Amino acid sequence: MPEFAKTYILTITCPDTFGIVAGVTSFLAAEGAFVTKLEQFGDPESKRFFMRVKFETGQTLRTEAEFTDKFTPIAGKFAMQWQLHDFHRKPKVLLTVSKFGHCLNDLLHRVASNNLRIEIPAVVSNHEDMRGIVEWYGIPYYYLPVTKDDKTAQETRLLDLIGEYQADLVGLARYMQVLSTDLCRELEGRCINIHHSFLPSFKGAKPYHQAHKRGVKLIGATAHYVTAELDEGPIIHQAVERVDHTMTAEDMVEIGRDIESVVFSRAIQMHCEHRVFRNAHKTVVFRR
Repeated sequence: MPEFAKTYILTITCPDTFGIVAGVTSFLAAEGAFVTKLEQFGDPESKRFFMRVKFETGQTLRTEAEFTDKFTPIAGKFAMQWQLHDFHRKPKVLLTVSKFGHCLNDLLHRVASNNLRIEIPAVVSNHEDMRGIVEWYGIPYYYLPVTKDDKTAQETRLLDLIGEYQADLVGLARYMQVLSTDLCRELEGRCINIHHSFLPSFKGAKPYHQAHKRGVKLIGATAHYVTAELDEGPIIHQAVERVDHTMTAEDMVEIGRDIESVVFSRAIQMHCEHRVFRNAHKTVVFRR
């Protein structure tokens, strides 16, 4: 490819109909773009079409404004909702955490090791426990305690920080606070939570101990978009692992934390690579 080529990811969702793929690929070919990856899915239930295209630019389509000007007629023809993403730009993910640091530590290490192409501009917590590890990585740490009397003010400050750092995504890395309905709506589609996958069976404190007492044989974790309906947002990623009668409750806690860390980081990665599409109450997730 020429030295001036840029790499973009084009994401599209629209009503499923004939000619969408041909329309997009013909347009890119006519503009001298080189498609390196194309994924698509037509949902027979929702009648929606989803598409992710990674391409290298040619001598045209050099800027997002130029692409928008030329692509708008095709998008209008198919009633597309679409976005163009600079492949080399690292999305900014602001993290929140409470006292459990496994998901946070995992993400910090992955980013520092260049295994996860995101930027973590800041970490917010309602406790001081994780300050040391976060600041060791050179990342600003904001302590925003929460009480019943100042929850609204605390969430306002959190939202201010999200804006100040121009965060593309918020990751609740075991942030043990229920977000208000207003904040959930403000962050819709750009806030991801992680929790154990026992819900709704084992709620409240020590879910792994509750599961151990019931003799469960599978434990796992679920990452999902945050909505006003607690822990019921569209699921992005899940994983499970088998356990048996020889394991203690503490063994299950350790295994569960490992699964939570992996599932959370993968959900963050999937979102930031623009592989996740909302499909009513579900998601369409294109794999690598």
